[in-house]
Parts: sequence; structure tokens; C-alpha cells
Amino acid sequence: MRIGVPSETKTLEGRVALVPAACADLVRRGHQVYVQEGAGEKSGFSDDEYRRVGVKLAPTAKKLYEVGELIVKVKEPIAGDLKLLRKNHLLFCYLHLAPEPKLTRRLLDIGLTGIAFESVEEADGSLPLLAPMSIIAGRIAVQIGTHLLHQPAGGKGKLLGGLPSTERGKVVVLGAGAAGGNSAALAAAGGANVVVFDKRPDRLAQMMALGANVTALYPYEEYVAREVRDADLVIGAVLIPSAKAPHVVTRAMVKSMQAGSVLVDISIDQGGCFETSKPTTYADPTYIVDGVIHFAVTNMPGAVPQTSSQAICAAILPYVQRLASDKHWRKFAPLAGGINVENGKIVHPALKGMKLD
Repeated sequence: MRIGVPSETKTLEGRVALVPAACADLVRRGHQVYVQEGAGEKSGFSDDEYRRVGVKLAPTAKKLYEVGELIVKVKEPIAGDLKLLRKNHLLFCYLHLAPEPKLTRRLLDIGLTGIAFESVEEADGSLPLLAPMSIIAGRIAVQIGTHLLHQPAGGKGKLLGGLPSTERGKVVVLGAGAAGGNSAALAAAGGANVVVFDKRPDRLAQMMALGANVTALYPYEEYVAREVRDADLVIGAVLIPSAKAPHVVTRAMVKSMQAGSVLVDISIDQGGCFETSKPTTYADPTYIVDGVIHFAVTNMPGAVPQTSSQAICAAILPYVQRLASDKHWRKFAPLAGGINVENGKIVHPALKGMKLD
């Protein structure tokens, strides 16, 4: 099969879907792999590294999309990509269609088959292609939140870990999955007082085990409002697989917080779990509502493209190999269940009924 790996076009997105070593494995299996010139540079992978393993370099995105059958990328297609996608393409990437009716409509009009990384689910309920980026986003959320609390960045001037004679900072984390769990672990390791909310008893137990400075609670609205009120940093990591995220933190809760506090919404890819959230980019990542700094970048792991590219590639390669080599890949439940759109129709149950523009 002809596999195409285009350059990412989202603002300040540096990831590449397949690293040279993965391309080498695919070439050895008899596939033709095409990578757009410069696609791996921001992740630290030169065109020469791709050439050495038998990859064919496409000089432009247009050429890449013309020759590719299976298009493997990281982020959802945007304007430039959409002009080049065709009905016969099999698109494999993050799609996050639940909060994107316009993108969904465009993909339906094109008629291609779109398999979303975030919708590939194994029999045990795990999301293997979402997990690595969630882990990275969870850690980045604490790093960014810590920086935004600095007074020169507009924050209240609070050191999260504190020290003798000062208060510790308080971090509230909504969700204790891969993203939220990593946020909580990093914040706790840094010495902050951490409150984590989740509905699953097993996850609450895991969070409590992180240390004596971690409290794990069921997300009753009253409790969330109480803990958010005096939080220095709130991290939203709520996930309903493939569906739009619910608003767990209301506008009233945000208004109750101290000026200079920080919200980081990891859930923004699925619409955001704060009522005051709106998507941002790394070019202009923050905005302020009622004195509270909001960070809602939709490609958070793109800030560390070398690490992120290696992690996502390792996760997706077995699935890419199956898509490229197995004519009966639709019989493989995780991939079949990952189809979001096909032949002009919405396929995934979590997306059916969404209002399209």
C-alpha cells in the first residue's frame, strides 16, 4: 500500500506521525512510504534520515495526497488538508469531531473513511492511541500551569510546592485517567496540595496512593465548587470517549476563584470541560475571564514534538501495519470501532445525532 505522511499544518504543531524507524519497518513489509519534505524536522528527524530507510519524499502536500492511499497524520485536517483529501483516502489521525460540526460536514462531503486515534478502543476499554498523548498533556498541564502562576506571566505569584513558613499551592484535577492521573502525580511530587475528582473507585484509590498531600473525591457538584473556589490551579481532564466533554466547572465557579488563578483545559480537544473554555493555539495560548487565566491549546503535546512523535508512533504503528497489510482490517474490532465517518455518513455511535452546520 502507498502510505502518505504529510506535514502537520496546525499552528506551531511540530509532531510527525511516523518516525524514520517506523517507516523502515513498513518499507521492509513491502509498502511504499511517502513523507512530505520537512515533515519531521521539528521533531528532530531530517529528510536524509527518511531517505536512508527507503522513504520517498514528496515535495509538496499536493503531491503527497495525490500519491497516498492511507494518509497517516497526527492532528485533524484543517483548511489546506481538506482541499487535498479525496473519497478514496483512508485517513488515520486524531479527529475529535464531537465539537467540530463544520469539520465533520466537510469530511462527509468528501466521502472518505476516517478512523480516529481517540476512538480506537481495545476490548478492555483502554484507548491505546489516546493514552500516550494524554500522559504528555497531563504533565505539560502542570508545567504550564506552574509557569502561568508566576507574577510576570500574569498569575497570582504562587509557588505550588511552597516551603517552610509558606503555604503550599492547591491544585484541583478533574478526572483521574491518563491525563488527569499524570497531572496529579506531577503536582503532588512538586509538593502541592492536590485534590482529584473521579467517579471510579479504583482511580480514586490510585490517586490517594500518590501521597499524603493528595485527596481523592467523587465529583459532586457541591464538592467541585468548594474545591475550585480556593484552588490556585485547576486542570480539566474529563473524557467521555469520542463524545463532547461535559462542563464540570461552571462560569459561576470560575468567578468565585481568586484573580491570578489558572485553568488548564486538557479536554478542549473534545470541546472543553470548563464553561468558560474556548480553543486557543500556542501562538496565543491564554485569555482571561473574571481575572482567571485560561489555557486551552488544542494540541498541547505539540509543544514537545520529539517526545510526542516517538510516543504516538510507537502506539499507532501496529494499527498502521494492519490497515496497510490486512484487506480484512474491518474485522478487527478496535479499528472497526474507530471509524468515525465513511461514505458520507457518520458511523461512530457517540457522534450520531450531532447537529451539523
